Formats: sequence, structure tokens, C-alpha cells
Amino acid sequence: MGLVASQSAFYFDSCRFGLWLESKGYTVTGGELYRPPVLQKIYFESGASKTMDGQHPKRLAIDLNLFIGGVLLGFEGYREAGAYWKSMHPLNRWGGDIKGLLDGNHFERLES
Repeated sequence: MGLVASQSAFYFDSCRFGLWLESKGYTVTGGELYRPPVLQKIYFESGASKTMDGQHPKRLAIDLNLFIGGVLLGFEGYREAGAYWKSMHPLNRWGGDIKGLLDGNHFERLES
């Protein structure tokens, strides 16, 4: 498929995902989408990221902040959203499923 086609598919899945989140009553604010490689290196060296080969530098990941009733959700509050995100496409992954990392607000797509 290639990187640009993967980025486009990820973008449109993200748009549909946002509409689904809104329909379920979530308030959504954006976190990190693109992460320059130099910032990825800083995160990796500080332990904030477990890899140098993450999806953010490829523009294939987004961190979203979900709220219900004005309250920011904790990790468990993202499970429904994570399950829906994964159901949208077989290449979509939820950060809550990544072993050794509790990254519930992270949604990504693997490059095809």
C-alpha cells in the first residue's frame, strides 16, 4: 500500500472514530499526532517511549484525551474506545494492548 496510502487510511479512520466517540457521549481533545524523530529519540531515551520505531513519526498514531462529564478518563475508561478502534480495520492497534505499556489514549495503524 505504501506510507502515504496508509497515512490517508489512518486519517480517515481517525475522522470516523472521532464521530463515533462523539455519538457515544465522549468529549475529545487532541493529544500528540506527529512526533518528529528528534522528539521520539528524547522520549525513548527518557523512558517515555519504548521504541524508536513508533508510529507517531510516521504520522500513523494519535493520542486522544477522552472525557465524560468533564472528567478525564483513566486507563480503564478507554477500553470501549480501544475495542471500537480495533474493530474498524485489522491494522488498527490500541495502545492499551501493547505489552509493558499502559497507553490507553494511544491509537495507531500499522503500515501496510
